Amino acid sequence: MQTYLDCYPCVLRQALEAARMAKATAVQEWEIVQQTLGLLQATPPGSTPPEIGDGVHRIVRKVTGNQDPYRKVKQESTQKALALLPRLREILAEAEDPLETAIRLSIAGNIIDFGPNPVYDLWEVVNRVLHQPFSINDLPVLRQRLGEVRSVLFLADNAGETVFDRLLVEILAPAVTYVVRGGPALNDATREDALAAGLGQVAEVIDNGLQTTGTVLESCDPGFRKRFNEAELIFSKGMGNYETLSDVPAPIFFLLQVKCPIIGRDIDASQGSIVIKQGNGRAPL
Repeated sequence: MQTYLDCYPCVLRQALEAARMAKATAVQEWEIVQQTLGLLQATPPGSTPPEIGDGVHRIVRKVTGNQDPYRKVKQESTQKALALLPRLREILAEAEDPLETAIRLSIAGNIIDFGPNPVYDLWEVVNRVLHQPFSINDLPVLRQRLGEVRSVLFLADNAGETVFDRLLVEILAPAVTYVVRGGPALNDATREDALAAGLGQVAEVIDNGLQTTGTVLESCDPGFRKRFNEAELIFSKGMGNYETLSDVPAPIFFLLQVKCPIIGRDIDASQGSIVIKQGNGRAPL
């Protein structure tokens, strides 16, 4: 997905929020905003929002010296989600359709996002998403594909959301490889965050070698790219992965909440919607 002019104010807002999360001084905040404005001016056509975001967070890290400004809030998000885990397991145990319910819970966890949506009531979101109609519902196709494959590549999004993903991973019959970021990027999940959520107990955990809030394939680690290209089925969580992979021909299913009107316009679903969308698939290997 390309970057739209409407994305620019959000980029500036995120730059300032990241600066403050990194405990920047007033002088550092000014410098971060000025450099972000320069970055936006120099952005080539066709760049995706996560690619711009990568530049912003590089600026924040360089100016402040803080290599992981969101580390504390990521840990807090994981702990809050883990505290809900027993209640979530009860919901899943009582579900008439465990797969749909597990997917809904995984999508509910996608609200844990300090980019476009830093304020939310997690349990309220869980209850909403459990009953909310899908704006795009490719679950029947996904259900069929799950019965045909031996493995799933699961592209993670945010820390804390990882706990909700774990519930889905646990009920999947195919073996799961869970993919996190190669280093801190906003509040996206790293290996440390995935292991804290217990993903190491139910899946192979790898990283994509990239410190960006999305999956920019041409910049990812070659070993990850090989896995991606050979994947039978890919779960892609969240907006950052959608922004970077929406035009990629691969057997992807995007699972997300639409938290941004620009993405809503691109994916053809209103803000606040929940989505299971099949991507530009390729023939099974």
